[in-house]
Amino acid sequence: MALLRSLSAQRTTINLVKSGSCSSPTAASAVAAQRTHHHQHQRRNLHVATPSSLSPNLKHHLHHHLHLNRHHQLIWSLLIQQRNVHSPSGPNQQVTQADVSTVGRKQQQHPASSSASSPQRDPLDVSFNDPIAAFKSKTTWELVRAYLVYMICSSEKLVEHNMTLMKWSKQILGQRLFTALMKATFYGHFVAGEDQIKIIPTLERLRSFGVKPILDYSVEEDITQEEAEKREVESSVSSAGDNKEEGAMPQYHVDKSFADRRYKVSSARTYFYLNEATCERNMETFIKCLEAVSGATFGTGITAIKLTALGRPQLLLQLSEVIMRTRKYMEDFVGGQGNVLTHHKTIKDLEKYYASVGDNKDVQEFLKNVTSDKEGILHLFPWSGIVDENSQLSDTFRVPDPQTGQMRRLISQIPPKEEEMFRNMIRRLNTIVKTAAELDVRIMIDAEQTYFQPAISRITLEMMRKYNKDKAIVFNTYQCYLRESFREVGTDLEQAKRQNFYFGAKLVRGAYMEQERARAQALGYPDPVNPNYEATTDMYHRTLSECLRRIKLMKDCGDDARKIGIMVASHNEDTVRFAIQQMKEIGISPEDKVICFGQLLGMCDYITFPLGQAGYSAYKYIPYGPVEEVLPYLSRRAQENKGVLKKIQKEKRLLMAEIRRRLIRGQLFYKPKGNYVPI
Repeated sequence: MALLRSLSAQRTTINLVKSGSCSSPTAASAVAAQRTHHHQHQRRNLHVATPSSLSPNLKHHLHHHLHLNRHHQLIWSLLIQQRNVHSPSGPNQQVTQADVSTVGRKQQQHPASSSASSPQRDPLDVSFNDPIAAFKSKTTWELVRAYLVYMICSSEKLVEHNMTLMKWSKQILGQRLFTALMKATFYGHFVAGEDQIKIIPTLERLRSFGVKPILDYSVEEDITQEEAEKREVESSVSSAGDNKEEGAMPQYHVDKSFADRRYKVSSARTYFYLNEATCERNMETFIKCLEAVSGATFGTGITAIKLTALGRPQLLLQLSEVIMRTRKYMEDFVGGQGNVLTHHKTIKDLEKYYASVGDNKDVQEFLKNVTSDKEGILHLFPWSGIVDENSQLSDTFRVPDPQTGQMRRLISQIPPKEEEMFRNMIRRLNTIVKTAAELDVRIMIDAEQTYFQPAISRITLEMMRKYNKDKAIVFNTYQCYLRESFREVGTDLEQAKRQNFYFGAKLVRGAYMEQERARAQALGYPDPVNPNYEATTDMYHRTLSECLRRIKLMKDCGDDARKIGIMVASHNEDTVRFAIQQMKEIGISPEDKVICFGQLLGMCDYITFPLGQAGYSAYKYIPYGPVEEVLPYLSRRAQENKGVLKKIQKEKRLLMAEIRRRLIRGQLFYKPKGNYVPI
């Protein structure tokens, strides 16, 4: 429970939310050092605890929180009798400095609960048809609630107008009853709680059934399409203008028709840039997520972040374009497709390429900065410069013309103010990753649209190289519906091997397919998405197989197989079965801790929990936040469930089977109690 921070000796209550913000980009930059120092001071005084090691007084208050939520959930339930089991209490709680210090010491001495001394393991039914294994972590009320939610998600009209209906319900019922209704339905099913205290029972119960959290503060702005488009266009064009120089690529320039990045996207959170102060607050929020997850997970927790939350999108667009222009330049050098890394060209080959201008001082200086090893050239540029807060983008990306020797910019001149904005974005990301390393929490940087992704992946790889020296702290995300996914993962794996850092990857199918196809057609560039679902599945399995093949090679060579860590983030049970079968065939066990599985909270429990209970590394993506502020997230969840009716049908069948079983056996008031320990 990492939010239990040590404040001053005079204060005895815990301050859950920090306040204050900057009012301008300049102000944000000016207070950056002070903020960083403040966080370092907090982390030095951090004490963490789990409910199994809390003082009786604090445990009593936490139970009150749990039962208060249950009280709200039962307002319109058929299981209203459960209200009499425990009496609800108020949400206020205070913790003394001594309590925090005591539980912090206890956790360091005993990092797992006493029940974990003999962890339980169950056999895995790879058909995922066992309702007992799927739902033994749920109360009967939670099963009924899940069934009702899936029934609603099966109604196309209700789902299509869900946001309007939620707002309409709030006006009729009032704030209090509306909140109770949401906790009894969609919010209670898809969201873990309102803040870092109220999510603790969920995290602890997940852990007791072998499942770990990926935490995400899922608050979103509910802005109009017009406002979203206005913000995106203004923040995607340089103050120097949208200069489309010779060789410019339309894909990496903003287009108003697609400026609302929420268009046909149901499963990904969207940030729209407002100012630098907002980015600072987003950084603070991500750090709170890190602190919240660290205490309850013992080094197994993960926080998901989006790079578009931390900086101006124009900068990601420009960096993405320069990366793609660099690839075209390198294709001329290597004489074919692909990047320079895979062609094993040497510095001598490069010198021959510039033979006619080899005596040019700029060319000689360029050659000195080329990154290479005994296998050949890795990079034409010192890419570490993009995560160096003292480097300038405009000076980094210059290449010599092979005929004239004149240095050409691959990126348009960036005004000093925007260079500062880029440095601020990198500083924020550095602060987050440093915090993650200190708290022993991992970071998963989400994939985004293809016009941002080259920059996001390059920055993420450099963060891996910088921080993944002893273990995988930073993970990149690869969307396997993209035609280039296999090649991208293979190239990044090769870079990690040759530059000796730990590689972490989350494999997903993808979130922006319809938007990507429509934009490519409208702007006249090749469709980046695979032609159909089967091709995407094949891409996913090929990419996963390549990762597993490399893991096996490392094991066979006696190298540390954990240098490659993969999350199979899929709700497709065929893909999960494929991964399990591949692991068995090449001799990778769950205990190797190189492959893990992940699904969203409230979706595909029949996959996640049997995996965790069988000893596989299993995760739930855990959203949290105030009811009012997560309505856009809940709306997306309803939309996404509408699109996976086949999975809903199976989950509904298993839910009803378990509800019937409990009724027949008289287990209406079944209380989940797990004795599992996550891998």
